[in-house]
Formats: sequence, structure tokens, C-alpha cells
Amino acid sequence: MEDSLSRKLAALADPTRRAIIARLARGDATVSELQQPFDISQPAISRHLKVLEAAGLIEQGRAAQARPRRLKVDALREPSIWFDEVAVLWRDSFDRLDALLAEDKEG
Repeated sequence: MEDSLSRKLAALADPTRRAIIARLARGDATVSELQQPFDISQPAISRHLKVLEAAGLIEQGRAAQARPRRLKVDALREPSIWFDEVAVLWRDSFDRLDALLAEDKEG
């Protein structure tokens, strides 16, 4: 069984889905509004939206007849925290490497 972070990262691995997230960051949008910038069919955009919904990154709203999608901003915190933790590990590793190289250069 996949964990929440894995589902979110897998969903964000696709450039079309990242573009959809970027668009929804500016506000709610209908399926046809989300489809406009892409050269893909309505069923294809719907499949992308289902992946994003299953990952918990977006949700479907209700506005009269329309069912606009909206970004679940809180859902982006988990991947953001994970990336921040990994970045700290890399920075620490590079700092240690710099120190070793400086010692080697002096010695």
C-alpha cells in the first residue's frame, strides 16, 4: 500500500499535472478551463485530475452546474517538508565535503 507522500510525489512527477497545480494555485477552475492550455482530450485531462484527486492534492467543488476543481494547499505541506529535510541533509553533506577538501588542500 502506498503512503500519502508517495502518492503525492507520483502525481507531481507529471509535467501536465504540475501545470494543473500551478493553474489551480491562482484559483478554482473547471475541467474545460484546465484543459485549454493543453493539446489533450477531455478524457485525458479527466484522468490527470483523478490522479491529483486520489493523491489528495485537489478536490472537486460545487458551483451551480459546474464542478470546479480547487487546490488543497495544505496537501502540499507534506512534500514541502520532505524536500526541506532532504535539502538539509544535502547541505550538511556538502559542508562536510568542503571541510574535508579544505583539510586536504592544507595538508
